[in-house]
Amino acid sequence: MSRKIRVLIVDDSAIVRKILSEALSSEEDIEVVGTAPDPYVARDKILALSPDVVTLDIEMPRMDGLSFLKKLMRYRPTPVIMISSLAHSSCSVVLDAMSHGAVEVLAKPGGPYSVGELRLVLANKVRAAAKSRVYAPAPPPAAGAVAAKPVNCLRKSSAAVIAIGASTGGTEAIRVVLEEMPEDSPPILIVQHIPAVFSRAFAGRLNKLCKVRVKEAEDGDEVLPGQALIAPGDFHMMLRRSGSCLRVDVKTGPRICYQRPSVDVMFQSVADVAGSGALGVILTGMGSDGANGLLKMKLAGARTIAQDEATCVVYGMPREAVQVGAVDHILPLSKIASAICSAVEIHA
Repeated sequence: MSRKIRVLIVDDSAIVRKILSEALSSEEDIEVVGTAPDPYVARDKILALSPDVVTLDIEMPRMDGLSFLKKLMRYRPTPVIMISSLAHSSCSVVLDAMSHGAVEVLAKPGGPYSVGELRLVLANKVRAAAKSRVYAPAPPPAAGAVAAKPVNCLRKSSAAVIAIGASTGGTEAIRVVLEEMPEDSPPILIVQHIPAVFSRAFAGRLNKLCKVRVKEAEDGDEVLPGQALIAPGDFHMMLRRSGSCLRVDVKTGPRICYQRPSVDVMFQSVADVAGSGALGVILTGMGSDGANGLLKMKLAGARTIAQDEATCVVYGMPREAVQVGAVDHILPLSKIASAICSAVEIHA
């Protein structure tokens, strides 16, 4: 049997430490090697136990989770899963943490998950984190800062749709792509594997940083040029035609590839509705979600792009898409926005 993934749980709540430990105890490939009530104890245990993954609470005594994360990424980079309440302020701090190297986020126990779902979701996030390429990226520019000049993109009709899917490491990858998209971009649909409530904070942050308008999708939203719609956490998002315009359906439903929202669900709807008038992009993430949907898009005539292995936090979803023959171009993250616009120009 291969070596187990060693996890350290850091949380000031003894109850939360117990719940998280028990949620992982039945997983044959995961071992909780220790727990810590605060970052100072965690520091010593990280040095002594060398965990593969750390779960880290946001609000703790003596030092908050974000401050500890920054120190950890500077001196001993380790895959970190942020554990946060659903309060708006906590969601904002979690997004700061993702920009400083955290690779996953999970809502505090007692939030949107049942006991069974918590075990499944936490275990999958631990596995994804253990396979991640950890580094501390540069933080995003402050709101109001002058962004780099966006790539050139021709103004297109409302029939053109850009569909983007991502998971582990995707919040930063999506930011990099969207910040370079011009305000006259074709409509953009995004599925990022992220818990409920966090998706709204994520959309709000991107809206402050990008030239396109970014919002969390609501059922019935019209799909418009210059706008990016992000699927709400715990809901699928699908494209549909409504008379002469395009709209999104935001619905619950079974998890697909263990995910809700699912990239496959979104990609498949885009293939059905937009066909060759669409462009699909699959970014960093663990698992196979999105591969079959992207293939359906390609077979319908859409152009398709995958992020390359060297720039992915986890080269899982893009690899699966490449292996099934769904990808036209494999590109580093820094080249994807310009490639999107080039592809849109080709379809002019």
